[in-house]
Amino acid sequence: MGKSAGLSALAAALVLGGCSLAPAYAPPAVETPAAFKEAGPTTSPEASLRRDWWAVYGDPVLDGLEADLAKANNTLASAAARYDQARALAAQAGAGLIPEVDATGALQANRQSRNKPLRSGGSGPNQYDNRQLGLALGYELDLWGRIRNLAEAGRNQAQASAADLRGVELSLQAELANDYMALRGADAQLRLLNDTVTAYSRAYDLTRTRHQGGAASGLDEGRAETQLRTARAEIPDVKAQRALYEHAIAVLTGRPASAFSIPIADAAPAPPRTPVTAPSALLRRRPDVAAAERRAAAANAQIGVAKAAYFPTVTLGLSGGYQDAGGINLLQAPNSYWTLGPSFVGPLFDGGRRKAQVRATEAQFAQAAADYRQTVLGAFQNVEDQLALNNQLADEADEQALAVSAARRTQDLALTRYQLGAADFLEVVTAQAAALQLEESALTVQTRRLQASVNLVRALGGGWSRDELPRL
Repeated sequence: MGKSAGLSALAAALVLGGCSLAPAYAPPAVETPAAFKEAGPTTSPEASLRRDWWAVYGDPVLDGLEADLAKANNTLASAAARYDQARALAAQAGAGLIPEVDATGALQANRQSRNKPLRSGGSGPNQYDNRQLGLALGYELDLWGRIRNLAEAGRNQAQASAADLRGVELSLQAELANDYMALRGADAQLRLLNDTVTAYSRAYDLTRTRHQGGAASGLDEGRAETQLRTARAEIPDVKAQRALYEHAIAVLTGRPASAFSIPIADAAPAPPRTPVTAPSALLRRRPDVAAAERRAAAANAQIGVAKAAYFPTVTLGLSGGYQDAGGINLLQAPNSYWTLGPSFVGPLFDGGRRKAQVRATEAQFAQAAADYRQTVLGAFQNVEDQLALNNQLADEADEQALAVSAARRTQDLALTRYQLGAADFLEVVTAQAAALQLEESALTVQTRRLQASVNLVRALGGGWSRDELPRL
């Protein structure tokens, strides 16, 4: 009869072991548009982004810097350490599903009081030794899914941390690429200013010669010198800006700014066409979206943990070994002992503590769900913003190129008219100033286009995919 009752209890425990009090989970619903409305000529729908997305710029220096970032950036290393912590905590939570086995041992000398309360007739020695060696096994029956939900929450949090790591990596990669594009923009501006100073120097020499020959006034010479020195004065400012970008890149690649330099390049990369997939795919490509969804799943599992606290905790215990009061051989059959049996703790009254805990976990899930939906909406906005910038800056660059061409023609014509004596140098100065301003604006637009293409890649999630989340 006792054996039958024991088997029945074991069978009931196994059936209940499949029970979980967590609500059925599905990712929070969010409205997904059919297509990005700002998609245009700067995007390409037929391909997907590569993991090394920066390779599309065809710049070996940028490729090397991104590789250095992956190996030596300290912010990335910190994020990797946070992920390792999350994995360890997930493993710790999952360990509750496996029985714990501990070794026990003692080697003691004891003396008890002669006047010990409830001592039986003064029998037994006042001094004795105690030797003990054994094993103890403890296992909590997960009847209500508390431990499984704790393990599930730990796995989800670890996956969220893995997505956070990829998000940090993408942000750093994009920051490095942005700084690099700005640095190459400064290189282009320095080339422009150096060429401008050379041209202005020739114009200044011309006016000075004409002034000395009496063909021009001192006013013309003064205007030419002012124009020349104004252009020269811009060069140190651009060099300073370039130095700041160079220093930022040094830190991103894990090197001191004092021991790092990037040679000036002859040309900046060309803005690429960026592959853009459907908005629905964005939910699987953005690390921040994946992290928010995993945190919602973890919060859902915590509801099951809180609800399980309403029910008794049943623990199976087994201990055994050998014990004596001293002697030659401890490991003898007469010295053996064992203890076997379940124990349980069941709630009777807690003043509403468990109920409050359930409400708190439900509110935490509602918060995590709202955070997920907001993250998704923000992701769609980021992509639309960068698509708009890429397309509009491309149009602006075309118009700027035409304006620069016209300004150069005007500048050449004004200088020719001055040399022929048909105009004073003020006309030349005005044309030169307009041409330089337009050329600098065109370079600024080019740099902004490159940075906008980088930011679009970042908004699309880089080459990452949710499929890369670890199976914990």
